[in-house]
Amino acid sequence: MKILSPSLIIIVILGYFSLLFVVSQITSKGASNRTFFNANKQSPWLLVAIGMIGATLSGATFISIPGVVGKGGLNMNLSYMQVVLGYLLGYFVIAVVLMPLYYRLQLTTIYGYLYKRFGIVSYKTGAGYFLLSRVVGASLRLFLMAIILQTFVMDAFNISFGVTVAITIIFIWIYTFRGGIKTIVWTDTIQTVCMLTALVVTIISISQSMDSNISELWNDFKVAGYSKMFYFKGGWEDPNNFYKQFLSGALIAIVMTGLDQDMMQKNLTCRSLKDAQKNIFTFSVILVFTKILFLVLGGLLYIYATKKGLEIPANSDLLFPEIVFNHLNSGVGLVFILGLVAAAYSSADSALTSLTTTFCVDFLELESKKLNESKKIHTRLVVHICFSLILFVVTMIFNATNNDSIINSLFIFSGYTYGPILGLFTFGIISNRKIRDKWSLLVCILAPIITFILDNNSEAWFDGFKFGFLIIAINGLLTFLGLFFISHKQNSLRDNVILEV
Repeated sequence: MKILSPSLIIIVILGYFSLLFVVSQITSKGASNRTFFNANKQSPWLLVAIGMIGATLSGATFISIPGVVGKGGLNMNLSYMQVVLGYLLGYFVIAVVLMPLYYRLQLTTIYGYLYKRFGIVSYKTGAGYFLLSRVVGASLRLFLMAIILQTFVMDAFNISFGVTVAITIIFIWIYTFRGGIKTIVWTDTIQTVCMLTALVVTIISISQSMDSNISELWNDFKVAGYSKMFYFKGGWEDPNNFYKQFLSGALIAIVMTGLDQDMMQKNLTCRSLKDAQKNIFTFSVILVFTKILFLVLGGLLYIYATKKGLEIPANSDLLFPEIVFNHLNSGVGLVFILGLVAAAYSSADSALTSLTTTFCVDFLELESKKLNESKKIHTRLVVHICFSLILFVVTMIFNATNNDSIINSLFIFSGYTYGPILGLFTFGIISNRKIRDKWSLLVCILAPIITFILDNNSEAWFDGFKFGFLIIAINGLLTFLGLFFISHKQNSLRDNVILEV
């Protein structure tokens, strides 16, 4: 079997980047800050829906989800589908509750709602938590891509991990710094196609290499125990309990898509609310089937490794690339590289753009300042460079400390950072009470701290119960209760921004 050459991989990556650069040149002609922030609200909804699939999957799904199928513990077998089914409920809430709210207020960043509803402190707090969440999330995804490239490509050229990360970020900056979200809507579509192509090609290749038909593979799935999807009997202490996973999935979708500027920035580029809703519904249905394919791939990887007598890597994230690069033909390896790079770029490029947008609009208030367009663009470019450097530093920190599956690390951290955002938006939407805005930051700091204490002592205090991904619900609830305690009834709803949706 011909092993894929590292030089050939580099050529493929450069060719792929060249394609993205050409798209960037076309889409960024005459771009202004408004183009960078909201694509002048002219994005076709179907294009946004396709691009969101790639952005949602990311490198974490591309590598980690197949890896956890046979690992045991959280998300083992097909149990992750319980979370995915919860996503559908979350996306429904986004489409019928949050999207009308955002379009009614004509927001550039969704955290502008918090300013209109509560005040300046809540506004900055929500935006600040997003910056923290997205920096960490994007860095985790970059780290995942970088360790794969480092292990199977860059080490052959004696290139250090830091240089690998730096090159990746520089590539992303080059094709996003002018067109911003307008460019990303188009490049994410290309990246989604590459990612799904890699998924399907790998499944077919592994199936053929084992000389098994569909019925035989399914029997292998059942024998190995990988076909089990629903977990009802383990009780709430089971990390894969259906009710915990389903509720967690719904909340994860709401906060990591509906309350996340990165994901919502794409939706807000649609021409109308109706288009944005069609985008959400279409994307959510396709996403379910895509996740199933990734889990099927995971099972096939473990079955293949068992039949071939291969050693399972200690880090399950490396199982997929290990088999593709060292045991399948070079053509599959090239497709895998395209899929991996597409997965990493589709999340990192939009993250870099949304971080820049949020800081410029929510903290520098660039849209409202009386500056000429050239000065505004210069400021935005500086912010764009600064966040690129921040992503590099945080990715290097993860390289020195990470020892868990990326997908689990990402969701656990998100529970702490997105919880206050969930609490702020929920209180604002379902209550008409007015809060003492100056105290909201304290509430949003204490809630994650209390959540952390509860989570680390839950087994001892609650008879073996583990919160798992439900920490996001606990965190949001504590934030909600804290906001209630610092609130009071309003005499008039004249200044309230609670909208009937």
